[in-house]
Amino acid sequence: MMSDEDEMRYAPFDSVEGLLQRGRGLGAVLAATDPAVATPHVDDVLRRDWRWDEVDDRSRYLARLIRDLELSPAPAIDLLTGSERDCERATGVLELLALAGSDESRDALRSYIRKGAHWVRVLESVSDLWPVEWWEDLGDVARARIGAEEESPWFFEPWTRFGIEIQRPVSRPSRSDLSTWGEAELLAVLADARVGDGRKSAVLGELARRAPTEGLIPLVPSLGTNDGRSPLPLLRQAVQDLGGLALPAARRWAADEQEWLAALGAEILADHMGPEIIPELVAELANQWRTRAWCGPDRTAKRLTRFGPAAAEAAPLLQRFWLRTPHSYERPAYLKALAAIAPAGLEKAHAESLWDCEDQARLLAIAHAPGSTPVLEQIAALRDDPMEDPEVKAAATERLTTGQTFIGEESRRSPAGGHATACTDT
Repeated sequence: MMSDEDEMRYAPFDSVEGLLQRGRGLGAVLAATDPAVATPHVDDVLRRDWRWDEVDDRSRYLARLIRDLELSPAPAIDLLTGSERDCERATGVLELLALAGSDESRDALRSYIRKGAHWVRVLESVSDLWPVEWWEDLGDVARARIGAEEESPWFFEPWTRFGIEIQRPVSRPSRSDLSTWGEAELLAVLADARVGDGRKSAVLGELARRAPTEGLIPLVPSLGTNDGRSPLPLLRQAVQDLGGLALPAARRWAADEQEWLAALGAEILADHMGPEIIPELVAELANQWRTRAWCGPDRTAKRLTRFGPAAAEAAPLLQRFWLRTPHSYERPAYLKALAAIAPAGLEKAHAESLWDCEDQARLLAIAHAPGSTPVLEQIAALRDDPMEDPEVKAAATERLTTGQTFIGEESRRSPAGGHATACTDT
C-alpha cells in the first residue's frame, strides 16, 4: 500500500502505466495488445504496492497479467523474501498462479513454508485456497516449526488437521471461518472489549454480507478505533445496510461528542433524506474532487444513486472519479451510480470492467455489459478461470445460462467496440 507522500505520484490515468497502477480493466486489455510495452509496468506494479488502501484488490489482476502475458513468476517469488507485507502480496499472486497451472509458483510457496520467515501466514493462506492434497503433506514441517513461533496462528485450519492445538480464534478469521457463525456469536465478539480491532472488523464484514442485524445498533458507539478518531473498518457498511432500523439511534449518534459517531449518525440520516439533499451531495462530491479526496466519495456516490436521473448534475464528477481514482475499491460505486443516474454510453465502461481488479466491478460488468460476442467470450473466460472468485464464476455461469442482464444486481479479449475508453472526462 502506498504510504510515502513523495511516491504517491501515479502516472496519467489514460496511460498504460497509470491504468495498471489503478487496476483498471483497460490496462489489462491494452497490456495484452502490446506485451513488450506493458511488461516493465507490470513488473513495477508487482514490485511496488500501488494500492491506495489495503482493501484494494490486486492479486487476481496481477496473477492474470503474469499468466496472460506469459511472464515469469520469478519477480513474485523474489518478493516472498521481503517484508511481511511483501510476502503477503506475493503469496496472493503465486497461490492463484498455482491454481492456473504454474508448478513454479506452487513449488515456491511450498518451499517457503519449509524455510521462510512468514511461513505461518503462507500456510494458512494456501490451505484456505488450494486443494488439500497440495499441502497436507506439510504437516511434519508445521509440527516441527510451530513451536519456535512467537505469534499465534490466525485460524484453526490447517493446524487442527495437523493435530496442533489452537487455543482461540485470533485476530483475523477468514470469510469462510465466519460464514458458519451464528448472529449471537458474531455480536458477542463485537461486545467483547478484549477482542482486537482486526477481528471485530472481520466480523463487521461478515454482518455486512448478511441480512440486516438489528442487534448491532446498541453496540455501534463502542466500535470506534483505539485512538477514538474513526469507526472500525466496515462499520459504516454494516450499519447503512440496516436502513430505517438505524434511524432512531442515528439521531442520537448525530449529537454525540465522539466526532466519528456524530459523523456516522449524520450520514445515516442523510441516506434517508429526499431529493432536496441532491444539491448538497453534488457540492460534497465537487469538493471531494477539488481536494482529490480519494477515500469517501464512494459513500457520496451511493447516496446519489437512489435518486436516479434526478441527480444528473453529478454525472460528470462521477465519471471523473471512475476514470481517475487510484482507490480501486471505490470504483464500483461510481459505476453503479452512473448506471442509475446517466446510463447512456456506459457500454464500454461495463465491458472494460470485466477485466477490473475488483470483484464487485466484475460482478457489475457481468450483470450489465452488452451481449456482444467479445463480451460473452470474456464472461465465459471468467466462468472457466481457476483463479476467479467463486461469486464471480457463479454470476458468469448464470449470465451465460440465462442469457439475461441482471439489472441492479451487485453482489482476454478486447471489449466490444475495440478498446474500452469508457466515460467522457469532462
